[in-house]
Formats: sequence, structure tokens, C-alpha cells
Amino acid sequence: MVELELADGLAVITINRPHARNAIAPATMDELEKALVAAASDVTVRALVIRGAGDRAFISGGDLKELNAIRTEDQAIAMALRMRGICDRIADFPGPVVAALNGHALGGGAEVAVAADLRIAADDIKIGFNQVRLAIMPAWGGAERLAALVGRNRALLLAGTGAVLTATEARQMGLVDEVLPRASFDTGWRAVAQSLATPAAREIKRVMAGVGAEEAARAFARLWVADEHWTAAEKVMKRGG
Repeated sequence: MVELELADGLAVITINRPHARNAIAPATMDELEKALVAAASDVTVRALVIRGAGDRAFISGGDLKELNAIRTEDQAIAMALRMRGICDRIADFPGPVVAALNGHALGGGAEVAVAADLRIAADDIKIGFNQVRLAIMPAWGGAERLAALVGRNRALLLAGTGAVLTATEARQMGLVDEVLPRASFDTGWRAVAQSLATPAAREIKRVMAGVGAEEAARAFARLWVADEHWTAAEKVMKRGG
């Protein structure tokens, strides 16, 4: 099942399928899309977190037992486009998106992770685009997003060999943004995500996508005249700068 938590401007989507190590099945796709639509349509939500339940797996990829029913090229195309569209929803979410890698992110799980803006990992997890061990390739947009993150050459090496990286190795390569100790992981990712659940961070993400100089100035101006800015500025001035 897929769970959605809404609180204090933050939406947290949890893939909770412990029996399948949080693998993605067709029904999971439906539930995940519904959760994403609900989070995006809630005007109070300013940032999003994608995570897996437990501490073993973020998402272990596609659920092979259920996806085993796909036998034709047309069926495979439909499945790939379906989940790619869901990953596109994650990438296009209007506010900052954090993938909280509570456990291993392998195959399709790594593809979901790179659809987010940021990846925060527990220090004992592993991540890898290891679809080649099944004689297939990333199908959910992960190959392209991986190349954008680490460069085409490294992406080809990682996805082509199916290498699985530790959290530290992934951090050194730029695939993971922060690595936190397991003991403080839950409080750590939530603190980062909460700090991004602001109108300013939302506008920063939008401007970074390339809206042009005039619209960037308008975004700044909207923030400047908002009550949140003046309240924050008054607090700073009271502290003496």
C-alpha cells in the first residue's frame, strides 16, 4: 500500500509493502499516482518526501512476481510508460522533492530516487541501477536522469555494469546529496524536508527550471511583499542583523 501524510506544509508518501521489500506492482503505481495528485493539489503542501517503510528497502524495484505477467512488447511499453509518467510527476512536483533512502534503492527504486530533487540516505544503504542482471535496462526515465546527475560516461558505467554503490560512494559521485547516521536518519531527513517546505524554496525550484529574468524577478517580488518576509526581516533586525 501507499500512505500519504500531510502536516505543516510537508507531504510524505510512504511505499509500505514489507512482504515485497517495497517493490512496485501495478496496483502500487495506481496508489502512488493518486497520492502524488493529492499532494500536488493540496495548496498547503510546499515540499514532498518519498520514502519506503522499514529500514531494509527504499524501493527494491519492480515487483517481479506481479510484473511476470507482462509477456509482449506492447505490454512492456505500456508498463514502462506508465511508471515513467509517475516518475515524471515526482520530478515535476511544484515544490522540492526529497527521496529519503531509508533502505536499499535498487533497479526501479534507484529510478524513483533520481526523479526527486534531492536524495538523503542512511549510511548503511546501497543504491544501484542493476537492471542488467535481469538482461534489461532502466525503463522509467532513470538512465537519462542518472546521466544528468553524474555525467553520461559514469552513468553508462553504472547502469551498463549494474554496479551497486554504498551510500558514501554514491555521495562522492553526486548521486546522493546527504548521508546520515542510521540512528539519526529519521529525524535528519524530516528536518531537511521541513526546512524546504517554504514558499521561498518552492519558488527557487521553479526559477531554477528556467523561467527567464522577468519572471524570476516577479517571483522574488511576490516573496518580498509577503507577510512571511516582513516577519522574518523584523526578527533579524531585532537580533541586530
